[in-house]
Amino acid sequence: MSSGSTVLGDAADGGATTATISPVKAGMLAFLLSDVAFFSALISTYVVFLRDTKASDPGPAQVFKDDMPLMWAATICLLASSVTIHLAEGALRRGGRESFLGFWGLTILLGATFLACTAKEWYRLINHFGLTISRNMFGSTFFTLVGFHAAHVTVGLIILSIIWLLAWRRDISKQNPTGVEVASWYWHFVDGVWIVVFSLVYLVSVYG
Repeated sequence: MSSGSTVLGDAADGGATTATISPVKAGMLAFLLSDVAFFSALISTYVVFLRDTKASDPGPAQVFKDDMPLMWAATICLLASSVTIHLAEGALRRGGRESFLGFWGLTILLGATFLACTAKEWYRLINHFGLTISRNMFGSTFFTLVGFHAAHVTVGLIILSIIWLLAWRRDISKQNPTGVEVASWYWHFVDGVWIVVFSLVYLVSVYG
């Protein structure tokens, strides 16, 4: 076994077969596990203070009443980006450079649209309702949880954009797909977190 791999399994049935993972993938897995703990803490905090959050003035039922179509659109964009990044990965494995660039670029566009919708919502909440992180319990829990998720999306878009440029310069191909794979893991994680955040912050807080 080379020193640049991490052992995942031991020999079985007297054989010498081992499964290994690159340090880059191992590092990403470790980071994602730590991020699971981080978002679990934020989501748990939101749940603990949900009653106080719903009773705030302004509260989620009041401020999200007209925002739901916007945030449904944002959610569809982000979930669709998981599909496009998966298609981009498949195109790279087949050596389809143009298809990869197209699907990867579409992923970036969908992620940027999600952030634009989030920015539009925040602008309305701050300017129309005067809702800030220090206004009340709802402001504190909402901007903390959704803000950290938006920050993760922003970081993801930066990473995806760098990878697109590297692929355009032919520095990434099916012979070296590790960067694409770990970036895809991160993006799927961010999308998965949003499903929980959207369900809790928008659906449960408003309709629950």
